Amino acid sequence: MHSLPLFHRIAGQPVILLGEGEAAAAKQRLIERAGGVIYRDINAGIDDGARLAFIAHDNPDMAQGDAIRLRCAGLLVNVVDRPELCDYTTPSILDRDPVLIAVGTGGASAGLAKILRLRLERLLPQGLGALARALEEAREGMRKRWSSVADRRRALDAALDEGGELDLFRAGSEAKVADWLASGAEGQSGRFEITLTSNDPEDLTLRAARLLGQADVVVHDAGVAPEILSRARADAVRVLAGCEVPQGGIVVVLRVV
Repeated sequence: MHSLPLFHRIAGQPVILLGEGEAAAAKQRLIERAGGVIYRDINAGIDDGARLAFIAHDNPDMAQGDAIRLRCAGLLVNVVDRPELCDYTTPSILDRDPVLIAVGTGGASAGLAKILRLRLERLLPQGLGALARALEEAREGMRKRWSSVADRRRALDAALDEGGELDLFRAGSEAKVADWLASGAEGQSGRFEITLTSNDPEDLTLRAARLLGQADVVVHDAGVAPEILSRARADAVRVLAGCEVPQGGIVVVLRVV
């Protein structure tokens, strides 16, 4: 992973935009869509605390000069069609407000990111945003029902997964949040052993990929590839086989044959 994906809140905040033409207009629409306040003047933007800048000059020397100046002033810079000058890139965005899915290629191919986003658009239901808002409204109820973060996460994982009470691909799941919360359903827990026939992540079964994504602890042989381990949650505990294993939650044991 060569970039760290982040969602940057810019509503009401100054954002510097330099350049003219369609590329600049596209960046303007993007900034305005997120509620940012556009500054066309570098000095005014810096003085008012801008943290991000977009540059869309046709002249490459002008683009490079402004990028250096803004970066020296402490801003993060994006230069259209010049990934080597960018501190960040803008992804193709799938919007199911408040759910946002960002597809990026690190500047390698905006076209690929766009087509992938369009494919995902056809797969994901329009009601995904309504489900997110329903879960937000139920947050306090979930805290009362499950006191620990881990217990809440496991219960929600089970509910949102395929076939769960709140299956995110099923129409109308947002209307079932209150009933699910009242039901007292618990999440999955226990120890699960997975035997890997290869170190290629593409060879993972759907069950193995799902368990890795939900695991609290991953116990693994020394021969398990980093590409496999990266499929686990970032905050999952990794333990080498033979070492002491924390108890509780979902423990996934990976072995290579």
